Amino acid sequence: MSEMYEIKEKEERLILVGVATNDGDDTAESLDELEELAKTAGAVTVAKIIQNRESVHPGTYIGKGKIEEVKDLLVELNATGVVCDDELSPAQLKNLEDALEAKVMDRTILILDIFAQRASTKEGKIQVELAQLKYRSTRLVGMRNSMSRLGGGIGTRGPGEKKLEVDRRLIKDRISQLNRELAEVKQYRETSRELRSKGFIPIAAIVGYTNAGKSTLLNRLTSAGVLVEDKLFATLDPTTRNLALPSGQQILLTDTVGFIRKLPHHLIEAFRSTLEEAKYADIILHVVDCSNPAAYKQMHVVYETLANLGVKDKTIITAFNKQDLLETDMIIKDFKADRTVKISAKEMQGLDTLQEIFEEILRERRILVEKVFSYQDAGKIQIIRKYGQLMVEEYQTEGIYIKAYLPRDVYYSL
Repeated sequence: MSEMYEIKEKEERLILVGVATNDGDDTAESLDELEELAKTAGAVTVAKIIQNRESVHPGTYIGKGKIEEVKDLLVELNATGVVCDDELSPAQLKNLEDALEAKVMDRTILILDIFAQRASTKEGKIQVELAQLKYRSTRLVGMRNSMSRLGGGIGTRGPGEKKLEVDRRLIKDRISQLNRELAEVKQYRETSRELRSKGFIPIAAIVGYTNAGKSTLLNRLTSAGVLVEDKLFATLDPTTRNLALPSGQQILLTDTVGFIRKLPHHLIEAFRSTLEEAKYADIILHVVDCSNPAAYKQMHVVYETLANLGVKDKTIITAFNKQDLLETDMIIKDFKADRTVKISAKEMQGLDTLQEIFEEILRERRILVEKVFSYQDAGKIQIIRKYGQLMVEEYQTEGIYIKAYLPRDVYYSL
């Protein structure tokens, strides 16, 4: 009887390296997050090194002494590669690989790798491949060295990998083709957005740091069936679902890609049409993992990313999620939010209050209508029922008396 052999991809053992340029920076926290990213990508972190320097070394990211220390650790810990906590320039990548004689990656490669694993829709796959190719087109020499040092593994997965060993001209052609495909998808997204806005149903975009619980919240509110995992970037492709509020009013909830510190600019550029869901929403629902010690810094990253996308003058509800993980009642504030609410999406705590807040905000944006419609205009009552909040409906001799809150657009269209 022939034996069965299971072929497994070699587990990567990584040394994480960061540079702290002043006493008050958050390099240690950033490396902890990098460890989470490595874990999500399927690797094990065997050591974390921080070098204190006035600035990042322009040629090798870290200084000569630290390079020797990392080189010794690579042998001692049987590590397969090094990940730097910032995006490396092509020269830094090549010089550091030559000095360490090992595979070197940066934070951007790690994030792109995770996105490549997570992308499931056509749009997601195009966006990831585009970001990968743009990143690699300037780093072909260094990347080839990496590939020859370790066959496969992190940084070698995803739709963009097929074209890695081709020259810059072919990569440029592929980028042009992907840009054309993405433009078509973007056109479709904009058409969908337009149709949604014409439907008079308000839209709330769910934003937040990665792993804050956005997908769990969407599932709990709308039974969306979105994948939920305790991993960074567990869901990548945005989902829009209809939520019927207790009063009968409807609102569309759109999930967005999770934000993270040092989110690669290639990704922001490639995912712009997806991220811009927040720009066209009526309400921003900002989900915060209040059990995370870095909650305030994560909130800052979210607002910074929204500002970069041109999202402004929006009504913001901040939901302080994961209350079930807090041992004491923690006081946490968000001065940029119009409303705040404490919730646990997992345990379904505070979700009624959240829905009440939605209703209050929608009511503030609506016009109170008291009117008698003739029986010939009875069709308009259906529109009021669908898009408004019908308080009173009485059938009288002269017609139908209506008292309702209506969105301004609906009010002016009647």
